[in-house]
Amino acid sequence: MKETSKHITDSHGRTHTYLRISLTERCNLRCTYCMPEEGVPLTPKAHLMNAQEVFEIAKIFVDQGVTKIRLTGGEPLLRKDFPEILSRLATLPVTLSITTNGISIDRHFDLLKTHGVKTINLSLDTLNAEKFKKITFRDYFAEVYRNIFKLLEAGFRLKINAVLMKGVNDDEIMDFIQLSEKYPLIVRFIEFMPFDGNQWNRQKTVSYQEILQQVNAHYGEGKVLRLKDAPHDTTRNFKIEGFKGSFGIISTVTNPFCDTCNRIRLTSNGRLKNCLFSSSETDVLTPFREGKDILPLIQENVGSKFAMRGGLSAPEDFNNPEEHTKNRSMIRIGG
Repeated sequence: MKETSKHITDSHGRTHTYLRISLTERCNLRCTYCMPEEGVPLTPKAHLMNAQEVFEIAKIFVDQGVTKIRLTGGEPLLRKDFPEILSRLATLPVTLSITTNGISIDRHFDLLKTHGVKTINLSLDTLNAEKFKKITFRDYFAEVYRNIFKLLEAGFRLKINAVLMKGVNDDEIMDFIQLSEKYPLIVRFIEFMPFDGNQWNRQKTVSYQEILQQVNAHYGEGKVLRLKDAPHDTTRNFKIEGFKGSFGIISTVTNPFCDTCNRIRLTSNGRLKNCLFSSSETDVLTPFREGKDILPLIQENVGSKFAMRGGLSAPEDFNNPEEHTKNRSMIRIGG
């Protein structure tokens, strides 16, 4: 990593070193917590960042101290120019990673290894094939499940992200954790979060406390070990004594981690979001195409970041749908 004295800092003193870039709004799954059941209007291709623009805008962030870039979607591997984008970004002094639904990840192992991608976040909300079809409206469970083990065999560091929803998959917490007994993977349980069109309500959220209560009751508190979290980590990490892998809880709604946030999000149509929950965005692609300096826009956007969850600072703020439905749907933000 190169040393830099430049940093993108907000008004709360948080330095931002992690950029998540969405490459596409398209996905070959239709998970309703991510994509509204009626679908979303896709941005015309001409209004999306092309490969060169992704690289040049990313470089501006890297010049300001960003050291990690994650590529997301939709499903980022659906971009036909994904190899070009990855090869360009690999020339920057950053750690590269990717979030994927895992359907076709095995076709890209050589490409990912060539360009230094070591960590894969794989989204999988159930270990049951029939339930997978109900959640995603697609029949790809066999491919995704098979690719879990292909990734491990290929030497990738694998994180499985499961969005928990009451009455849908909250009965599978132990099944997911059991995967970490024999395999060196990380299972991460993500609280169901509100976005436009995903029919969120608090009753569907499985809280941090509820997850731990289940795990402690099943394994016994003495065997549930608290691990040290990495700096800026969104995950509270644990492992079961004697297991090869571990598990974590991302509790954005009930137990937020905003005080150490170092993340910035760039949507596929070149809009900057300083928080996943923020309803405001800054268009950096249009002025970039006009040859303007976008650094002041970046600094202004990050400088205006709320202390917590895009302004949703109290639990009761979630009770008013108007406070959290002005945001994009998750598919159009980037996972």
